[in-house]
Amino acid sequence: MPTSAYPMLYQVNTRVWLTELSGQIGRPATLDDIPDSELNKFANSGFDWIWFLSVWQTGEHGKLLSRSNPEWLNDFNEILTDLKEEDILGSGFAITAYTVHPQLGGDAALARLRTRLQHRGLKLMLDFVPNHVGPDHEWTIKFPDFFIRGNETMLVNEPKNYTKIKTASGELILAHGRDPYYPGWPDTIQLNYSKPALQEAMIDELIKISGQCDGVRCDMAMLVLPEVFERTWGLPCRPFWSTAIKKVKELNPDFRFMAEVYWDMEWILQQQGFDYTYDKRLYDRLREGHAKSVREHFYADLDFQRKMVRFLENHDEPRAAATFSDEMHEAAAIITFLSPGLRFFHQGQLEGKKKRISPHLGRGPVEPVNEKLGKFYQKLLSGLRQPVFHNGNWKLLECVPAKDGNPSYENYICYAWESLADNNKTLVVVNYSSENSRCLVKFPFVDLRIKGWQFQDLFSDFGYEQDADNLQSNGLYFDEPGWKYYVFSLEQI
Repeated sequence: MPTSAYPMLYQVNTRVWLTELSGQIGRPATLDDIPDSELNKFANSGFDWIWFLSVWQTGEHGKLLSRSNPEWLNDFNEILTDLKEEDILGSGFAITAYTVHPQLGGDAALARLRTRLQHRGLKLMLDFVPNHVGPDHEWTIKFPDFFIRGNETMLVNEPKNYTKIKTASGELILAHGRDPYYPGWPDTIQLNYSKPALQEAMIDELIKISGQCDGVRCDMAMLVLPEVFERTWGLPCRPFWSTAIKKVKELNPDFRFMAEVYWDMEWILQQQGFDYTYDKRLYDRLREGHAKSVREHFYADLDFQRKMVRFLENHDEPRAAATFSDEMHEAAAIITFLSPGLRFFHQGQLEGKKKRISPHLGRGPVEPVNEKLGKFYQKLLSGLRQPVFHNGNWKLLECVPAKDGNPSYENYICYAWESLADNNKTLVVVNYSSENSRCLVKFPFVDLRIKGWQFQDLFSDFGYEQDADNLQSNGLYFDEPGWKYYVFSLEQI
């Protein structure tokens, strides 16, 4: 298959997976112990990218903080009813060095894993955390000027935002990493992007990482934008991302940057060079269940949409199976993963798991597989293997009231895919509501030479024929129950 304009990514909870493998092989597992058979499954399922979460070195200080924070412990105990102290490894985002953790096999094991992925046509994505580091990062000792400083008054008045750290200059008060809307993350120290030397050091880290993988997912990428950084810390800083991305791509042109981003700042980051940006807004609208706002979301320019990361869950969000009913889940997945953009799946999602696993934990709960959702995702991944969904032309379709004027037509979201290379045409129709709804869909494929069209649903045995003249004159009529969807493959008659 040629390079996909709309690739697919699978996120792995690395430390949790290796804990499971350790139980199977009877010793601590490393990246080398990930079976080739599992990598084959990734490739055979149609994924292009595998994101291995939390492979970098973390510190003892961060681990102790994770094991002693009462709020976090409550969360951990809800996830694991048999929680043990050794299950708490510290956040994978409190990074102390961009070297692979020794317990995972070190940098050499990662290099071997990358080679195995490459042999299967898979690309490796890893984490980059621009905003902060772990409290025992060596920079806190060697380069304390790289960090936001506080004072005794700040420590007293904002104890959740500042902490004391021992440095080469003695004990200093430094800020915890945070965004402008919430208290600091207590297992992190905030980097100071107003310092040019810090920016250069972070660019050097990115260049190093770009030699170890094919792309990075950049945690909370908008926090180091000048306007956000100054609003948070009252300090001006020069743009980071445009310079950093340019320098990395000068050395590795095919390297890819994916941004975790919120607050409607996706376009800003795309303009600064990001290849992909999270589409949290679509996810939120799907959760709210209002079809009109979901449909209006797709009015955006296609050049913008093709860089969006479409998802239903990830390590930060609740599990989709716990958020949506099964019927709503399937309808939301059809809308999400058959739209343009990068399609992002999370480990456990395809099995319908319901418990979100904190990135502080190295073990996850044992959960049953949701057989119904599992079969649905098998069909979805099979359908997504069709080239039309990767390199075809996408178009949002207009839905209008049926002849009786029923307003429920607003509940429909419909779009078409067309591949001119192989004459593949596909129609996606979703009633994104809990009520029976009616609509007419304007038929997008006009060819005066064609007498009719054969419709075949990719998710069932349902199929039928339609006269071409009637389709072009009257459109397609749908009267469907709540959450009903079709993905029609069209053949000319």
